[in-house]
Amino acid sequence: MIYSHEVETMCPVAQGVHHGAAPIPEEGKWVQSKEIKDINGLTHGIGWCAPQQGACKLTLNVKDGIIQEALVETIGCSGMTHSAAMASEILPGRTLLEALNTDLVCDAINTAMRELFLQIVYGRTQSAFSEDGLPIGAGLEDLGKGLRSQVGTMYGTLKKGPRYLEMAEGYVTGIALDEDDLIIGYKFINFGKFMDFMKAGDDAQTALTKSEGQYGRVDDAVKIVDPRKE
Repeated sequence: MIYSHEVETMCPVAQGVHHGAAPIPEEGKWVQSKEIKDINGLTHGIGWCAPQQGACKLTLNVKDGIIQEALVETIGCSGMTHSAAMASEILPGRTLLEALNTDLVCDAINTAMRELFLQIVYGRTQSAFSEDGLPIGAGLEDLGKGLRSQVGTMYGTLKKGPRYLEMAEGYVTGIALDEDDLIIGYKFINFGKFMDFMKAGDDAQTALTKSEGQYGRVDDAVKIVDPRKE
């Protein structure tokens, strides 16, 4: 340790009482976190790239400072999916500090990692007050039975109005309109269910039919519009 001349010539003064770090809530306990291994929790965070062409939602489940589970969801940029594939392989097994200083290729994923780090080390996790936290696998449950991200894609123009393209339920195949051309519902295909039916042995047309659904007053519609063609 090197000290400047000014510090060397100072007379020593006792620091007095030092209580240590303020405790943070972790999985139903109050913890004085002093080292990375003291950190536990599951949480979510959002990141974005510098040109804001895409975004990433990152979910981490951390036990004893080590990432046990990572869910990487991306939108808006084709290259992000490849980066997400690498991040899902890179993150588990790393400490929070390692993950913060690891190049996750995509800036949006790097930013999400930074935001999650801040949440976790300050005790702002989703499992802060859940006794023993959440089991490994809790992140995957966010996707539901179809194991697909919850996605909404809408488009609209002043000239032609709104188009629903994809809802949380699935790929929109038709928007239901009333006599005033106002949207009163939509029809959709749940791709997660579709793939499950296909894997179970159904032919494509049967799987497609069984995966169809609708929301709203579709049965009262004056007409059904294909949002991608009309």
